[in-house]
Amino acid sequence: MRSEFLMKEEKDMERNEDPKKRLIVALDTDSPEKAKGIAIALRGEVGAFKIGMELFPRSGPEFVRAIREALGAGVMLDLKFHDIPNTVGGAVRSAAALGVKFCTIHASGGKAMMDAAAEAAKGTNTTVLAVTLLTSLSQPDLKELGFPEDMTAGQLVLRLAEMAVKAGVGGIVCSGKEVAAVRQCVGSGITLVTPGVRFPDEAVGDQKRVVTPDEAFKSGADYIVVGRPITKASDPVAAARKFVAAIADGLKARG
Repeated sequence: MRSEFLMKEEKDMERNEDPKKRLIVALDTDSPEKAKGIAIALRGEVGAFKIGMELFPRSGPEFVRAIREALGAGVMLDLKFHDIPNTVGGAVRSAAALGVKFCTIHASGGKAMMDAAAEAAKGTNTTVLAVTLLTSLSQPDLKELGFPEDMTAGQLVLRLAEMAVKAGVGGIVCSGKEVAAVRQCVGSGITLVTPGVRFPDEAVGDQKRVVTPDEAFKSGADYIVVGRPITKASDPVAAARKFVAAIADGLKARG
């Protein structure tokens, strides 16, 4: 587990970051050429790019290195590892060897699995993010999945977040609907990343638990992940700048 001093130092650096650095753009496409074009267009406008399950099988590790080295941007490797502890530990070591800023695991894999992930990330510059509950899921989905009828999405997210922190994981992925409660629960030393972010006039698509970018930061988020509202915009740079301005407003309101 990283020392409290190191975690505090990292958080102090995050607080002083340019709002641009707090925007992660999701390259959710199966075309490496298209992803490369988007990344080049947004170079210097955002802090990192998310490479996930749609793009990585086509682009591979070399694309991750290209984003890092050629564009100088951070990478969130969003493969949501969920397997036995030994396998996930090995996967995190492989991700860290690529120099990614973040890699994701599913918190629902359990504490032993998260222990292995946290241990594998020790001594690296990669922060493991535990995904609590997908933003595409809502209360009826929990019932369908077999969770107790009286358990809310917020309660499940908090339980998984607590488990992740006890395992030594450095960050949590949660929706803006739960980020304030998670921040209160885990304290200031844990990185919170919020997907499912939209402006009021934007289509939510398959997202269900959404907030605006300024709301996410007012509530305690450190980073937001945005895909289609930027990558499918007629002017991706202008769209990214609109999100960055909202991030700045949210941070200012938070003080």
